[in-house]
Amino acid sequence: MELKDVQSLYDPREIPIDKVGIKGIRYPVSVLDRRRGLQHTVAEINMFVDLPREFKGTHMSRFIEILNEFREEIHIRNIPAILDRMRERLAAKVAHLEIRFPYFLKKEAPVSRAPSLMEYQCLIAGAKGESYLDILLGVKVPVMTVCPCSQAISEIGAHNQRGEVDLRVRFRRFVWLEDLIEIVESSASSPIYPLLKRPDEKFVTETAHRQPRFVEDVVREVARRLLDHPDITWFAVSAENFESIHAHNAYAYIERTKG
Repeated sequence: MELKDVQSLYDPREIPIDKVGIKGIRYPVSVLDRRRGLQHTVAEINMFVDLPREFKGTHMSRFIEILNEFREEIHIRNIPAILDRMRERLAAKVAHLEIRFPYFLKKEAPVSRAPSLMEYQCLIAGAKGESYLDILLGVKVPVMTVCPCSQAISEIGAHNQRGEVDLRVRFRRFVWLEDLIEIVESSASSPIYPLLKRPDEKFVTETAHRQPRFVEDVVREVARRLLDHPDITWFAVSAENFESIHAHNAYAYIERTKG
């Protein structure tokens, strides 16, 4: 018995849809790792295409079939091929792919050199149409900041807190996640470490207080380095401090397209 293809039926409203597809599917992926070559992780993936005005719906199962076709080959080098396959299988003009995943780096404490693993939330996003390809790389990096104002007006110490920097870039040549993470961490008062012994805590505290930073300072420092980076063509960076003595968070944002 032939089953009715409801998705391909005519829709009398004739309103095109910009994005339709699947969200939040967890799937194993491979990520380029500067030290080890490849790092295997589990991503949360969103996949969308446009839908012409005349069709009632898209074929959701085909998105999963495309993922299964690529299996262990889901990584940044294959993003264009995956987008091409989405456009082909779903008869779409534009395809969108978003891959969010945890990325782990071995990180040593600054004094004791005690090793541990640090997690960073990362993003690879791509979009492809008939005449363009857009790929974006993103990282969320936890940092520590010390308030310059609090330090300037206090006789003892200053308030400090953890914050998060969200950095997204477009590039002309491949950029390592590790490089983006290093740019962010060196722009704050101090990096965050997964494991610290007492000598490490002393070092981190004193180092951070020697380099106080507002959120404004953090985004400006990141922006300054990216403006000088030869392979970055566009970036957006935000910093959010989870303020320790205020009932609000502090936030700053810079976006630039480089000529």
